[in-house]
Amino acid sequence: MVEAKPKLLIVEDDLDVADMLNAYFRVQGYEVFTVNWGEDGVRDCLSYHPDLLILDIRLPDIDGFEVARRIRSNHRTADIPIIFLTEKRERNDRLQGMELGADDYITKPFDVQELRLRVRNVLRRAGQGSLTNPVTGLPEGTLVNERLSECIDKPAWTLLIVGLENLDIFREAYGFVASDDALRAVSLMILNALREINNPEDFLGHLGQTEFVLVTGPERVKELENRIRSRLEQSLEYFYPIKDREQKLSNGKRLGFKMGVLRSEDGEMSSLDALKLALVRSKA
Repeated sequence: MVEAKPKLLIVEDDLDVADMLNAYFRVQGYEVFTVNWGEDGVRDCLSYHPDLLILDIRLPDIDGFEVARRIRSNHRTADIPIIFLTEKRERNDRLQGMELGADDYITKPFDVQELRLRVRNVLRRAGQGSLTNPVTGLPEGTLVNERLSECIDKPAWTLLIVGLENLDIFREAYGFVASDDALRAVSLMILNALREINNPEDFLGHLGQTEFVLVTGPERVKELENRIRSRLEQSLEYFYPIKDREQKLSNGKRLGFKMGVLRSEDGEMSSLDALKLALVRSKA
């Protein structure tokens, strides 16, 4: 079997640089797509789901930060590694790139050999797969997929999903440190509720960056749901500074949550993807 070529998407408005990178990485054995506009980059990430995105920050329509923000906020593209390619050298630009989950950052003028090595290293790290979430420390990626796949093979199972809503809006208003603190606190509230039930077979992990999935038993799921709902309803407002707890944000969207339960009797799940989709749709 012929091994599939890694797919690179290059979003670069300098046509000379884009053509040079296209030709160089094709010779290196990559499948390469190039676009010159940010909106096209977002669209092609959804269409092709590249293995890695090389993204210029200065673009003629939306900037690279906005491209990255949209990619990270869509569950279909959130896991695509990003290398920022830019002329900007300011510390704030690097911080903003890190805040958006950039995997690497290289400034122009650059050594194409160095870029090749950075691409190789990022793809190698991505290929190893993530095991735990860097903010909450909870299992994600491969570990969660393995546990959910086990459910498909069992005659009876129960899953509880908890989704934190509007964290991206909260992050824009208060910064990524406050956002990470809120996500971490929510994970601890859910984890503590699970520990109080005290069943060693139960499992908690990330389905998405702001979505948690619990594998539990049908006799425990209602109590777990009530405990988690009570904690979150009492706590979310306290993530805001005192001066902002009463007043609404300009868009009116504040931190919230949705929960859902999926049971084996809700229908046969033919695949892991089908199970995840049904679980997400169960939220109300």
